[in-house]
Amino acid sequence: MLPESTIGWDVGGAHLKAALVDGGGRLLQVVQLPCPLWQGMEHLHSALDGALAVLGECANHAVTMSGEMVDLFRDRREGVRELAAALEQRFGDASVHFYAGAHGFVAPAQTRDYALRIASANWRASAELVARRIPAALFVDIGSTTTDIAVIDAGQVHGRGEDDAQRMAVDELIYTGVVRTPVMAFAHRVPFAGEWTTVASEHFATAADIHRLTGQLHEGADQHPAADGGEKTVAASARRLARMIGRDVDSAPLREWRRLARWLTRSQIETIEHACARALSRGLLDDEAPVVGAGTGRFLAVELAVRLKRPYRDFVSLFAGADADPEWISTCAPAVAVAYLGRTANRHGAGSVDR
Repeated sequence: MLPESTIGWDVGGAHLKAALVDGGGRLLQVVQLPCPLWQGMEHLHSALDGALAVLGECANHAVTMSGEMVDLFRDRREGVRELAAALEQRFGDASVHFYAGAHGFVAPAQTRDYALRIASANWRASAELVARRIPAALFVDIGSTTTDIAVIDAGQVHGRGEDDAQRMAVDELIYTGVVRTPVMAFAHRVPFAGEWTTVASEHFATAADIHRLTGQLHEGADQHPAADGGEKTVAASARRLARMIGRDVDSAPLREWRRLARWLTRSQIETIEHACARALSRGLLDDEAPVVGAGTGRFLAVELAVRLKRPYRDFVSLFAGADADPEWISTCAPAVAVAYLGRTANRHGAGSVDR
């Protein structure tokens, strides 16, 4: 067991992410495992075992989550309570604290009282860590399922919403990602073969197929079965995309399916750009404040910065000298962030955050 180290956990509805930080504050390793939590708690336990087999047992744990939203649970309060109880039991005698957003960290016994603060606070953990290292920025985390947007000014996170409902209402949480989002959510009509073609309202293809066709999706990002359960190849992605407009893949050459994928990518970026424009219209940031990109889809954030005419900083750049794979550092940003933020909480008790 590693007595001076901390593992940060991000317990999502589809993935379990974990990051190991040593006693000196060096990021040693990051891991993401598929965890289809909506299918049962056994998937969480299996993913925990897999992560700990890589990271090793640790005396200190800091936890954030969004998995309480899955329909395995009656509501978010129940989800937080059950996930917290499962983690406390799994970690045994180790010190474990749960991230409650602006309140800081709470002990397991406090999770019932702070359930709605703990629920889906993982976005804030990432934004808060960025705020401590870059005092002014537009933080954009484009993940497998969702995109989080946060304005950072004077070293503080200026979110208009706290919970998912509030953040969705003000476009700080957008349900678009680069892996799991159904293609039917990208656009109602697309240009193809000289016509505007209706998109089927069917789960024939996902964002992973689009970004695999454009060549931007990094290897290992797509950890769940494809929409048809088939192969995760360019050819298979083209076949699935063709179904979205009622065609067979051999009705057009591969270059046309790639062209369609690029058009859909632009449509997705525009959705995120409009949300960023809304955030920037608050007037809190000057023109030099960068876009800080995180998440497995941060390649879209690079293009977003160009569109917004702002410099770009990568979340990975905050961790010079880290031993962990840069791709996974960004993909698992909330787990990395909560590991750093939780180091003081585990040393000195709940309610504190490492500053």
